[in-house]
Amino acid sequence: MIDHISLQVSDLAASAAFYDAVLAPLGGRRIMEHDDTIGYGTSFPDFWIGLATTGGRVREAHVAFTAADRDGVVAFFDAAVGAGAEVLHEPRVRPEYHEMYFGAYVRDPDGNNVEAVCHR
Repeated sequence: MIDHISLQVSDLAASAAFYDAVLAPLGGRRIMEHDDTIGYGTSFPDFWIGLATTGGRVREAHVAFTAADRDGVVAFFDAAVGAGAEVLHEPRVRPEYHEMYFGAYVRDPDGNNVEAVCHR
């Protein structure tokens, strides 16, 4: 149902460095750049970051990226920690969601809750 999503960021360079690092283990890469926005994806840009222009504080969002396997979740987590991300939840099975849910959560440079999840 969702075609694409965009987050406003306060520092485009810092956020781009973060997402370059954490999306690579999931197969994500920069696909398009336009003005003060960057589109990431595997075949088309379905996740965008853009410099905040509306004024005020950027509000927290939660974004979850699909990992092909549990190793991908761990690689995402390791890349995020290596990029200096705050750890919210280390990789583990989360049976409260379902018996195969394996996820890890970190904060991006703007404080957003960013997750990688594998459902296998």
